[in-house]
Amino acid sequence: MANDKRPITIKKYANRRLYNTSTSAYVTLEDLAIMVKSGDDFVVFDAKSGEDITRSVLTQIIFEQEGKGGQSLLPITFLRQLIRFYGDSMQMLVPSYLEFTIDKLTSEQGRFRDKVAAGFGAPLTGPIFTSLEEQTRKNMALFNQALGLFSPFAAPAQPATEKPGAEPTEASAKTDIEEMKRQLEELQKRIEGIASKE
Repeated sequence: MANDKRPITIKKYANRRLYNTSTSAYVTLEDLAIMVKSGDDFVVFDAKSGEDITRSVLTQIIFEQEGKGGQSLLPITFLRQLIRFYGDSMQMLVPSYLEFTIDKLTSEQGRFRDKVAAGFGAPLTGPIFTSLEEQTRKNMALFNQALGLFSPFAAPAQPATEKPGAEPTEASAKTDIEEMKRQLEELQKRIEGIASKE
C-alpha cells in the first residue's frame, strides 16, 4: 500500500505546472485529487526554492472540488467560523480538534454508510442525523476531557470541605489523586468502548 512507502514527490514549477517525479509526467490538481482518494501519499515542493508547499496545493484541490456543482462539503457557517479562528487564542486547538473529529468520522464511516443505506428513502432529519449529532457530542466530550487532563492551566477541583484559599491538606491531595485516577480510568473505558465499536 502507498502508506508503507515514502511519499511521492511532486514538483511545482514557475509556470504552475506540477511534475510527478515517480511517473516522470506532468499532472493536474484533478490527478492529485484522485491520488488522495486512492490513498497515495505525496508531498509538493516548489521546484525553484525547494519549499514544501503541500498544504497550499491541498487547499487548492479543496477549492477546486468545492467549486464543482453539487460537491460542496464545507458549509458557509463552518468557513466563516474557521476564518474567525485565525489569529484567535483558540487557533492552536483547532487543528487538533479537526484532526481528532475527522479521524473519528473516518473510522465510523462504515457504520454511517450502513445507516444511510438502511434509512434510504426516509427523511434526512431522521435517525441518521441524530446518530451523527450524538457522535459529534461524544467526540467533543472526549476531546474536552483529554484536553483537561493535559492542560497545565486547569485548576484542580477542590473538595467541598476545603475553604477557598486554604492550604491543601494531605487528605485533599489524596482525594485529588484519587479523582484523577478515576477520571483516567473512565477515559480509558470510553476509549476502549469506542475502539470495540469500530
